[in-house]
Amino acid sequence: MSVAPQRYQQGYSGIAKSLHWIVALCVLTIVPVGIMMGRLPDSAFKNNLFEFHKSLGALILMLMTVRLIYRLVKGAPPEPKIPAFYRFAGSVTHWALYVLLIVTPMVAWIGYNAFGVRVPFFGLFELPALVGKNDPLSETLFGVHRFLGITVGVLMMMHIGAGLFHYFIRKDEVLQRMLPGK
Repeated sequence: MSVAPQRYQQGYSGIAKSLHWIVALCVLTIVPVGIMMGRLPDSAFKNNLFEFHKSLGALILMLMTVRLIYRLVKGAPPEPKIPAFYRFAGSVTHWALYVLLIVTPMVAWIGYNAFGVRVPFFGLFELPALVGKNDPLSETLFGVHRFLGITVGVLMMMHIGAGLFHYFIRKDEVLQRMLPGK
């Protein structure tokens, strides 16, 4: 029986990898949908995009809550053997994404409630209202949500770029720790 190389033995669990890649797919979908829906003229299609965006945001919030709890309970594999600067930059980006992927949909949820709208979950149910109608609060929260969404998009690109940098340039084990099937 052959043993996998050491670098693959120090990877994340299947559950952690699954949560990571499902959330990644959701974020890679929700960011461009959010940008596109804000630029479209009013139409049924635009309304459908808004409903999809809200539902996807609710899903991201749920998955990230599970992911955070799992991470806090199970921990992470040992740090890769890379320079401290890369470990520090990766840790800051990683935790910033965790926080933003929970805070951003929460801000939108409260913003929609303040606008007088409930947040749907793919037509299955609606999230409960957290606040009553408050137009000035809604306007402020949607501005914050847009800023946070842009920040998520930038951090996401940095995260993807760093993974590709480690894989293709440094040729270290950083990306392999999160690849499926490793």
